[in-house]
Amino acid sequence: MSEIPVVRDVLDDNAAGAAANRARFAAAGVYVMNLMSGPGAGKTTLMERTAVACRGRLRIAVVAGDIETRRDADRIARHGVPVEQVNTGGACHMDARMLEGALSRIDLASLDALIIENVGNLVCPAEFDLGEHDKVMILSVTEGADKPAKYPLMFSEARLMVLGKTDLLPYVDFDPHAAIADARTLNPDLEVIRLSSRTGEGIEDWISWIERRRASRVGGTKD
Repeated sequence: MSEIPVVRDVLDDNAAGAAANRARFAAAGVYVMNLMSGPGAGKTTLMERTAVACRGRLRIAVVAGDIETRRDADRIARHGVPVEQVNTGGACHMDARMLEGALSRIDLASLDALIIENVGNLVCPAEFDLGEHDKVMILSVTEGADKPAKYPLMFSEARLMVLGKTDLLPYVDFDPHAAIADARTLNPDLEVIRLSSRTGEGIEDWISWIERRRASRVGGTKD
């Protein structure tokens, strides 16, 4: 019984932090996405491809979340976009207060979109509101088509599911139709993009989706 007040305090504090972040994003007019997946699904590679594809089109920055190291941030930064690293120190997700610290080092008003690359985990990241406009999750074809049924919260909370590493479909036992059907049973409004960061398949659809969501949730691209 003693754990209940502790959990409530953690969630209440996170909610307050998320509200503060949300107000900050609104004031800056920046669209914010919380990108989630299991470990190794391809978030960082997609961020590299996104950085390149957005040049001259969308001004983006990335907050990279990992338990340790800044390897992902260094990879993304090579492509010329602002990147801040958040190390969670053992926590399996980023929370609103962790993000708040990184935001103080980013000029949000100069951006069209901020992408939060959350810690690789199919459970905890979906439980913590960061103040974002949309949750997006990547399911790679190397993970297995049963993941939506086994980890329902992530798919229930997401606005978009990116079906990643599609170039590997000929080499793995993965049924995309079954995975999408299970995910949409949980979330009938879930949008799906099939994508390969390696070949470039679906990258244009991905960038166009970000543009549409920004226009819908925030407004047109800033001058």
